[in-house]
Amino acid sequence: MTASVVDLLREALGDRVDTTESALEAVRADKSGHAARGRALAVVHAERIEDVQAVLRIAHATGTPVVPRGAGTGLAGGANAGDGRIALSLARMNRILEIRPDDLLAVVEPGIVNADLNAELARHGLWWAPDPASRAISTVGGNIATGAGGLLCAKYGVVRDAVLGVDVVLADGELVRLGHRSVKGVTGLDLTSLMIGSEGTLGVVVGATLKLRRLVAGQARMLTASFADVRAAAAGAAAVTASGVQPAIMELMDAASLAAVHALLSLPAPTGRESLLTVQTDGPTAADDAAQIAQVLEDAAGRVRLAADEAEGEALLQMRRSLHPAMERLGTTLIEDVSVPRSALPAMFDEIVRIERDYGLTIPTVAHAGDGNLHPNFVFRGPEVPDVVWRAADDLFRSALRLGGTLTGEHGIGVLKRRWLRDELGARQWELQRDIKRVFDPTGILNPGVVFAD
Repeated sequence: MTASVVDLLREALGDRVDTTESALEAVRADKSGHAARGRALAVVHAERIEDVQAVLRIAHATGTPVVPRGAGTGLAGGANAGDGRIALSLARMNRILEIRPDDLLAVVEPGIVNADLNAELARHGLWWAPDPASRAISTVGGNIATGAGGLLCAKYGVVRDAVLGVDVVLADGELVRLGHRSVKGVTGLDLTSLMIGSEGTLGVVVGATLKLRRLVAGQARMLTASFADVRAAAAGAAAVTASGVQPAIMELMDAASLAAVHALLSLPAPTGRESLLTVQTDGPTAADDAAQIAQVLEDAAGRVRLAADEAEGEALLQMRRSLHPAMERLGTTLIEDVSVPRSALPAMFDEIVRIERDYGLTIPTVAHAGDGNLHPNFVFRGPEVPDVVWRAADDLFRSALRLGGTLTGEHGIGVLKRRWLRDELGARQWELQRDIKRVFDPTGILNPGVVFAD
């Protein structure tokens, strides 16, 4: 069976089928530190929609699992291809097909890198708002598959708020076009939103119609506020939210994550348990908004510093974007992704401090404080996650749920969180979602084991 599947792929797709050891090894893992067991049958480098259809027709006919994959920057193990699977790479499908400034939309292929798309859109005075910290390396298709978020979510929304439609190849190879090009559209069920965040389990996204914005007028303002500890910083962030002033970006770094980034960038080491809020305001009222936020943070015992110019502001923001490479220097990192109501941010940091104490761990944590999305980092040595880390993660997830939160704000469930999915959804909703999966993928070939446990 193995040889026949690869032979069928080669017959249909020629040299786009890659079975070299280096290619098969590369698709086993993503940025989560987790790797699939064994080797995929082949990596198919799709270059057009017809390639994707051919792969899925062969997979459907032979019962062979398919793992869709973009840049491999995911953090939940959702695109890792191991034994007996076809890795379907969309990275070469990276064209911008259409830009319509009059309609504020673009049509793109899934392999376009987020930052590359925005560089081209800027020439037209436009931008696509989703802004993951990985924007320089992550693809739009991957952003859609995981329901990605990022630094600007609190003001400008997540991927689901910025997609009008998707073109999807279903498990049997049929192409369907979901959604619309109009600003409004409520015909039938919203299958576009269903696809966003489905992690390759319902179909393979081969195109997307994106909702754009015009570039924000005026000069952005950037400020930082240092606090004695992480709880004080979280309370400061909650105070900004309660004040009614809307920052474009509000990021929190605790002492351990701040120290790691300072070391990576060769900056002077921070003192004590110092934690940092980085805040950006934009639009015509950016200066006034920054002044109001500065006052709120000073009242919350923060030491506020306003960036002198755009270059300094970008340097401050680069510190936050450097978190992942800083963590990679410390060892293998399990980057988690819980979200809580913004008012519960201080309480969630209290829980993380408790978990560090109870399990004897240091858990460097950053947060998109403007929307309550936290990224605790479990750092360890070796390829396998130690049992103590899983026990601490279990405690952390249940703490977030108790505070009215969720298991994931933007990374997805993948394989790393599927054991807790029923805890959040409840048994009936979990069953309904499994039933929806079976409607789209009756033979179970699309990313089996991802989101829903085998």
